[in-house]
Amino acid sequence: MSDPELLVTKADGVVTVVFNRPQRHNAFTKAMYADLRDLCDELQASPDVRALVLRGAGGRAFAAGNEISDFLEADAVAYEEWIRELLGKLFAVPQVTIAAIDGFCVGGGLAVATHCDIRIATPESRFGYPIAKTLGNALAAPVVHRCAAVFGESLTRKMLLTGRLVDADRAYSVGALTEITEDLNGTLDELVDEVLAASATTQRATKRQLNARAVEQERAPDFDDDLLREVYTGADFNEGVRAFLAKEKPSFATHAQADAADEE
Repeated sequence: MSDPELLVTKADGVVTVVFNRPQRHNAFTKAMYADLRDLCDELQASPDVRALVLRGAGGRAFAAGNEISDFLEADAVAYEEWIRELLGKLFAVPQVTIAAIDGFCVGGGLAVATHCDIRIATPESRFGYPIAKTLGNALAAPVVHRCAAVFGESLTRKMLLTGRLVDADRAYSVGALTEITEDLNGTLDELVDEVLAASATTQRATKRQLNARAVEQERAPDFDDDLLREVYTGADFNEGVRAFLAKEKPSFATHAQADAADEE
């Protein structure tokens, strides 16, 4: 029997989750999201747990996006909404959440990491949403807003509009990371010890205050569902999926020109 894709352990007030698909750079499946969603619900009623640690297996990625087949097998907009609800649950858990990042943290991986309280990473780690270069889809507005809250609007615009990844030094310089470390395990242990030694009352009260402000500012606009549906039924996403499955580079410019010609 193969190892579970989501490894969950609990010890001494700390729950550790390892995304365990190293052969796929820990890309998230619907089952992994469902398990993480259930865990977040459990943590709401687990006062004995003080910290939640998220990390990826294999040393090459925290998590690199989502399995494209899950989008193709479901209503893509409904699936995006379902993922966004999971991210909201992760954001709302009363425990201190820590993303320990080693390698690529992109797409769905970055969405999960930006919904954690604290992010630490190795120097080789990279961050971004390369969808403008790959699938030609779009993110739910609250996910974009959360990225902007963590990385700043200017860098978020650059990541999403160009598809370019951000290195760890740049992420640290804008405050998206609290620390860059060669010794991820050692730094994580020190951080967890500090969390466990601090007041849980202070931590939970502070999270409620900061999260309330974030939720209000990062609310989805009224047009978001219609916009996403237009994106997921459009030519660019179809081309992105075709190219992804064929392991080719997508030709978005060609499709944009064809669309313009059709309008004429």
